[in-house]
Amino acid sequence: MPRAFLTIWSSQLLSIMTSSVTGFVLGVWVFQRTGSATQFVTITLCAVLPEVVFSPLAGSLADRWDRRRLMMAADLGAALATGVLALLLAADSLQVWHIYVITAVSAVFGTAQMAAFHAMMPLLVPKERLGRANGLMQVTDAVRVAAPLLAGALLVGVGLTGVVVIDLVTFLASRVVLHRVPLPRDVTRPGAGRQAEPWLRDLAFGLRHLRARKGLAWLVCLLAAYNLFFGMAGVLVQPLILSFGSAALLGALMFAGGSGLFAGGLVMSTWGGPRRRVRGLVCFVALGGVLLAAHSLSPSGALIAVVAPAFLFTIPFVQGTGITILQLKTHPAQLGRVLATTRAVTQSATVLTYLAAGPLADRVFEPMLAPGGALAGSVGRLVGTGPGRGIATIFLLTGAALLVLAPLAYLLPRLRQVETELPDVEEHSDAALSRS
Repeated sequence: MPRAFLTIWSSQLLSIMTSSVTGFVLGVWVFQRTGSATQFVTITLCAVLPEVVFSPLAGSLADRWDRRRLMMAADLGAALATGVLALLLAADSLQVWHIYVITAVSAVFGTAQMAAFHAMMPLLVPKERLGRANGLMQVTDAVRVAAPLLAGALLVGVGLTGVVVIDLVTFLASRVVLHRVPLPRDVTRPGAGRQAEPWLRDLAFGLRHLRARKGLAWLVCLLAAYNLFFGMAGVLVQPLILSFGSAALLGALMFAGGSGLFAGGLVMSTWGGPRRRVRGLVCFVALGGVLLAAHSLSPSGALIAVVAPAFLFTIPFVQGTGITILQLKTHPAQLGRVLATTRAVTQSATVLTYLAAGPLADRVFEPMLAPGGALAGSVGRLVGTGPGRGIATIFLLTGAALLVLAPLAYLLPRLRQVETELPDVEEHSDAALSRS
C-alpha cells in the first residue's frame, strides 16, 4: 500500500478514535444530566443530519479546491469546535444545547474532510489495491467500537476535560501530517484547468451523473436500501439485548460484535474484495440477511455472541466493494461530487432508520408480540412472546428484506453488468469527460 495513503489514513484513524471517545463521553454526560433518551438520540441525529444536508456542497468543494487544503481546513475547523468545547468545560458552563451545536459543526467539517479523502484515494492507490484501501477505510469505522472501553480508562485518568483536550491534539496532529506528506498536484487538484459549473448546477452534478449511468444509480439505491434495513436492526440491537440480559452482557456482546466488524475490515484490506464485485456484494447482502434474521430465533446471549459478529463481519465487504466500484467508474475530477451524493442518499436512509425504529418497536411490534397480542399466535410461535420479542420480529423482517433484496438487485441487468458496460476511469478520454 502506498506510503502517502497509509500515512494519511493512520492519522485519520487516530483522530476518529479520539473523536469517538469524546462523542461517547458527551452522550453519557447528556444522559446523566437529563435522563432523557430523546436528548441522547438527538446527539446522534446532530452527527448524521449534516452529512445528508452538507454532502453535496462538500463534494463540490472537493472537486473545485485543492483537496489537501480542504482536509487541512476541515481539521482546523473541527479543532476549533473542540477547543470551544474544552473552554466551556473548563469554565463549567457546558449546556446540552452546546453539545448539539458543536456536534453538528464538527460533523460538517468531518463531511468535508472525508469527501476530499475518498476522492483522492484512486489517485493515491493503484487500481488493483483500491479494494484493500477501502477495507482499511472500513477499519476506521470499526475502531469506534473501542470508544466505550477507551473512554472509561481515559475518564479515570484525565477526566472529561482531558478527553476533549486529547481529541483537540489529534486534530492538530492530523493537520500537521497532511501538511507534510508529499502529494503531487494531480492528486490534490485533478480537475485543475477545467471550467467549473455554476454553484447551484454543480450541487446537483452527482445526481445527474448517476442518472446518466443507470448501473451506478442502481448500485447507490442498493446501498441505501441496505443501510435502511440493517440500520433498522442495528439501532435496536441494544434494546434487544437488554430485554433479556444485563448491562454487563450488553457491553460484552457489543464488543464481540465490534470485533466482527473490525475483523471484516482487516480481511477486506488484505483480500481486496471479490473479483466479480457486484456478484460478491449481493452475496454478502444475502448472507447478512440470513445472519440478521437469526438474531430473532431466541432471547439468548450465546446466540447473539455468534450471529452479531458474523453479521457485522459482512458489512465492510458490502460497503467497501460498493465504494470501490464507484471510484473505479468515476473520473477523479468528478469523484468528490459523485461520492458525496452517494453519501447523502445512503445517510438519508440512516436518518429514516433513526426516526422510525423506536416508534415501530414501541408502538407496533412490541404490543403485537406481547402475550395475547395480534401476532402472538403466528410470528410469536417462531420468535416467542414477551418483552423484546417485537424487536426480534423487526430483526426477522429486516433480515428477510435483505435476503429478498439481494437477488432482486442482481436481476437488474444494468447493475449486474455495470463492471463490463462502464469502462474504468483509465479508459475515459478527455472528450468523454467534457461531455458528461
